[in-house]
Amino acid sequence: MCWSATADLTAGTVVTAVGLVCVVLAARARRARDLPVAVLPLLLGAHQLMEAAAWNSGGGCSPAATAWAVIALPLPAVWVPVGVLCAAAPAVRRRLWAPVAVGLATGAVLSYALATRPVTAELRGRTVGYGVDVPYAPLVVAGYLFATLGALLLAGDRRLRLLGAVMAAGAVLCAALWRLEFASTWCAFAAVASLLILGWAGRPEAAGSVTRPA
Repeated sequence: MCWSATADLTAGTVVTAVGLVCVVLAARARRARDLPVAVLPLLLGAHQLMEAAAWNSGGGCSPAATAWAVIALPLPAVWVPVGVLCAAAPAVRRRLWAPVAVGLATGAVLSYALATRPVTAELRGRTVGYGVDVPYAPLVVAGYLFATLGALLLAGDRRLRLLGAVMAAGAVLCAALWRLEFASTWCAFAAVASLLILGWAGRPEAAGSVTRPA
């Protein structure tokens, strides 16, 4: 989340454009099973664009707030660990099954919560606060972080591990800023994450493996 509708719209547009480049590069230089990771900047860009719409809606219950919650919560919990598993070398996959299993369970709980309970957005100065009634919230948050950040940190590819480290630092910093009621910097970390994935997508070797034969 950024500090205004304009900032979210700008960040979302740029990150989405980077995401399209990532997909094109990955389709040319990597294997088909690397594409889920290459698509991640598109999800980050869509996330920012939905928040821009939430800003413009003035808060409350809206389709934009619900779409934001879907992209931010259950989708990454499943997409990130499954994508990292798909891109991983065979020797690395065994250790990734735990984040995948936790991500599937966490995504199911979050999907049920979003399907049965309303999502609200509240404009708080330079941030947007979202109200989502999630059962067993501390446990679900722990599962979400393990599934997303854990999968990246356990990846065999050093660029994906770097991405996980950057996103973990971003999550800690953004949480601290949120508690202090400062402007959120998540859009900056989304941009950095997209650039890291861009560098990863353009490399011809498979994650944690050797270069694909010509």
